[in-house]
Amino acid sequence: MTLQRSRNQQLWRRFLIILCFTLLGFAVMGYHPGLEDDGIYLAAVKADLNPALYPHNSDFFRLQLQATIFDSSMAGLVKATRIPVAWAELLGQLLCIFIILWASHSIARRIFKTAPAQWSAVAMVSAMLTLPVAGTALFLVDQHLHPRTVATALILLAAAKIFEGKKRPAIFLLALSALMHPIMAALGISFCVFLALAAIQRVNTWMEKRGSSVRGREPARAGATFAAAAPLGWVFTGGSPGWQEALKAHSYYFIYQWAWYEWLGAIAPLVLFWLLWRWARRRGEKVLAQFALAVFAYGVFQQAVALAILPPLGWMRLTPLQPMRYLHLVYFAMALVGGGLLGEFLLKKNTWRWVVYLAVMNAGMLYCQEVQFPASRHLELAGLAPRNDWIEAFDWIRQNTPQDAYFALDPHYLDEPGEDYHGFRALAERSSLADAVKDAAVVTQIPSLGGVWLEQVKAQQGWSRFQIDDFERLKQQFGVDWVLVSNAAPAGLDCRWHNRRLAVCRIP
Repeated sequence: MTLQRSRNQQLWRRFLIILCFTLLGFAVMGYHPGLEDDGIYLAAVKADLNPALYPHNSDFFRLQLQATIFDSSMAGLVKATRIPVAWAELLGQLLCIFIILWASHSIARRIFKTAPAQWSAVAMVSAMLTLPVAGTALFLVDQHLHPRTVATALILLAAAKIFEGKKRPAIFLLALSALMHPIMAALGISFCVFLALAAIQRVNTWMEKRGSSVRGREPARAGATFAAAAPLGWVFTGGSPGWQEALKAHSYYFIYQWAWYEWLGAIAPLVLFWLLWRWARRRGEKVLAQFALAVFAYGVFQQAVALAILPPLGWMRLTPLQPMRYLHLVYFAMALVGGGLLGEFLLKKNTWRWVVYLAVMNAGMLYCQEVQFPASRHLELAGLAPRNDWIEAFDWIRQNTPQDAYFALDPHYLDEPGEDYHGFRALAERSSLADAVKDAAVVTQIPSLGGVWLEQVKAQQGWSRFQIDDFERLKQQFGVDWVLVSNAAPAGLDCRWHNRRLAVCRIP
């Protein structure tokens, strides 16, 4: 009974510490619903909850979500619990961060022997949630609820189960991740395969005899697993002029055009894990050596895959698979191991060192987020008045225009200073013509939308010079009846609201 009570106390202590790191990490990274990709996912959730929304151009978010149950799951949760969608997504974000940190601690407990090292690893991951992943346009965790975040939490839990020798739960968790984000799940499966192989002593012996080369049957099996798990067959269709135009707008897809520092960010972590493997093996740190070996082998294999399938060596239509996003898990491992080593050799149990460590890491990342989104609240929570002129306009549109209103706005509005990359459809809850930024990313995944996207974007060229005749042309050509324009609005529009920067107007 005493032993069970002690275990329960340890479990509660672990829960509370990870909860504190969850709240700290969330406070540092910020929260921005409707931001970037959430312009797609949040719109899809709202469309599932209210089918009357988005009578026009809904394919720009519906088709991409055919390969995930994320939107239907969130909509089902909202219907079942009657929690407003804004709060459901916030709770989902906090839960995902908690699971990521719980899994990180589970892995750290296997890799490092001391408590300072284990908790330092968690502290580092918590602080580095918005660490950019070289060349991929990814953060470790987005500042909004993303299916990739859900998949990442499940993948890291699966990796922890691999460490514990529990393969069936790991397989189940990876299967769940595939339902949320198939491409990330494929990478997660590959990572877990290498993690399982590295735990086999004969693989370590094989590596010692042959150096650091990663060849042979085992990695080949991992490659087969990756190929078998790669979904989204529709990305292999297309190739229209619109699709090619959209693809050109995303230079990070093309690794042969990466800058030297992006390549450094891709290759340096692999070199570091190779060195860590050799160092840990010499010191007799068996589990750390196995983990470093798994990350290194996974990275080498996935880097080879990326170089093989992407242009100019591969096929253009495979580009949307974005195989370089394998670095996402490598950077997670780098944060975890880096934090653990700091705790092991520097922080130890010294209180002042811990205070400085937590203050420097979290303050530095908080400053970066404030710089990145200067015009918006750091935590954009439901019920708080927006500071952002664009979000203020989106709020007015949501509350004061008909649900079937069809809007046109600057196709490059996401790049406008002070907009901070918030999506119109997700926050205004109204249909709009295609934009040149986020909808272009959708077209790279859904080639069949290329023609529609190109036609609508070209029709809006020269937006800053538009007069009433241009707006009437858009109304006649596409049926749009509302516009969001700069204040003061061009003459002839029937304007209903404005702030210091923007005006919402009807086209007569």
